Amino acid sequence: MTGLTHLDASGAANMVDVTDKAATTRTARAGGSVVMLPETLRLIREGDAKKGDVIGTARLAGIMAAKRTHELIPLCHPLLLSKVRVECEPDDGLPGLRITAEVKVQGPTGVEMEALTAVSVACLTVYDMVKAVDRGMRIEGIRLLAKDGGRSGSFVAEADPETRA
Repeated sequence: MTGLTHLDASGAANMVDVTDKAATTRTARAGGSVVMLPETLRLIREGDAKKGDVIGTARLAGIMAAKRTHELIPLCHPLLLSKVRVECEPDDGLPGLRITAEVKVQGPTGVEMEALTAVSVACLTVYDMVKAVDRGMRIEGIRLLAKDGGRSGSFVAEADPETRA
């Protein structure tokens, strides 16, 4: 009807049947950032946030979120992920943290949503951990950076001139 895979012939939402799809290696990389005051970034770098290790906690939250994406996004399939890596890099130019996630699976469907969920939850975790000192933080630019595998092949996002990512 529309070419959208999550709609049936009548337009109702449904989970895509991946029964007959080949299990192939599929990867996805997503990114985003948390923009904050320079003083907030200093607290994070020096490990002085009252709630503890902001970067380590955000990394772990992102990994856990990727594994539970199917519980958050209604039509996502539960996947046995073989790799989830979340990186939180301080950037004085923002100032803030640049967060990236890379997810990999050997399966019949892609992992773009898992990578995007990992970045989103990692960003939210950063916000939660230091909101007491900087309520004006902004979560920005969450997007798919690259994916590989599956019928649609590879995708690499164009560089974003605003975020330099």
